[in-house]
Amino acid sequence: MSQSILIKNSTIVNEGKSFVADVLLSDGLIEQIGNIAIESNYKVIDGTGKHLFPGIIDGQVHFRDPGLTYKGDLYTESKAAIAGGVTSFIDMPNTVPNILTIESLREKYEIASQKSLANYSFFLGVNGDNIDEVIKMDTSQFIGVSDDGLYFTKKGNLLADSPEKMEKLFANCNSIIAIHSEKEEIVEANEQAFKKKYGENIPAKFHPIIRSTEGCYEATKRAIAIAKKHNARLHILHLTTEAETHLFQNDIPLKEKKITTEVSVHHLWFSDKDYDQLGMLIKWNPAIKSEKDKQGLLKALLDDRVDIITTDHAPHALEEKLKPYFQSMSGAPMVQHSLNCMLEFYKQGLISLEKIVEKMCHNPAILYRIKNRGFIREGYFADLTLVDLNSQWTVAKDNLLYKCGWSPLEGTTFLTAIKQTFVNGNLVYDNGRFNETIKGMEIKISTQSN
Repeated sequence: MSQSILIKNSTIVNEGKSFVADVLLSDGLIEQIGNIAIESNYKVIDGTGKHLFPGIIDGQVHFRDPGLTYKGDLYTESKAAIAGGVTSFIDMPNTVPNILTIESLREKYEIASQKSLANYSFFLGVNGDNIDEVIKMDTSQFIGVSDDGLYFTKKGNLLADSPEKMEKLFANCNSIIAIHSEKEEIVEANEQAFKKKYGENIPAKFHPIIRSTEGCYEATKRAIAIAKKHNARLHILHLTTEAETHLFQNDIPLKEKKITTEVSVHHLWFSDKDYDQLGMLIKWNPAIKSEKDKQGLLKALLDDRVDIITTDHAPHALEEKLKPYFQSMSGAPMVQHSLNCMLEFYKQGLISLEKIVEKMCHNPAILYRIKNRGFIREGYFADLTLVDLNSQWTVAKDNLLYKCGWSPLEGTTFLTAIKQTFVNGNLVYDNGRFNETIKGMEIKISTQSN
């Protein structure tokens, strides 16, 4: 398999500690951690002055493959992910076709095996059309089921807006149910009010008022109540409001939680102050909201009411974004820069390196029962990223790897850089150069706790 690689003298950040040690990678796995002598057959990488993290596991991306590959695909977006230190991802079902059957799910895994440079897994989509089929399946075999993005393909498919569908699913599903949580009737009433005033050209700054705090909070509150009634395993995707953070608990370990949530990087990075400059480029659903919300999300992340960090990476062609309000697509690319964003917060003294690793590496593995990944442990897959915390660079078109070719972060100067990324023991990214000869692996799930 892969060549034995020895990473010397890096500062390992893992399981709440930072310490200097060597790491030996062999046959795709972490063979040894400690003070390791160099042997002639080792490829040696000097990690002196750098920090070694477990590979990032991004629990929510939209890589657009199959069917929407003009926006992005499993090759281009996984390549961007790896350059950002992301070694594993879980992709959402709102492709073309929507991933609503076992057959379409298998086909997607087959595409990934040929194209993805990172490790991969996929949610099975669930909506009003296939819910009866889904509850007949052994759903424990899936990493999770989700309605995310499916609403935008067909109205009426948002689970959070349909208590009777949630009742049916939550009573009969044995996997994580990951939902997009907004109450559409509230959103639609707001849309109509602003449309009367502005027509089609609603300014972007009103997006968080249209897709309001109330719309999010009411949907999340109801979904949690139904999940608790059925003892279901509910995960609320991309939390956006300070108000919602109080609906989640931090008094039990993650592996014991039935109700969990995440924050996407852009909801920590941007606020409503940025709409005037960036406009529709930062139009996401749910919307980027106020400074108070942004600070509340960070606080909840730090005190463990929010469990993981994701990107909700959602590339669109630039011309699809630069349209009037109702035509402008929701979402933007983020996966290449998520770790850099979080490390910037570290530089500002807002979060520790250990907490970043917990929320981006350890906790996604725990939450989704991912087997032998997410930690720097002997015997685990050698998914790692080596980071220089003192390396300045600026996001620009010529260093973007997204197929869509743009980012809302263009012009942002980061003070940290991802230098090397290892996937299953292979050095796939090395200071701007890629080894594309070996593809990523399907993520396996376990019934055992990490």
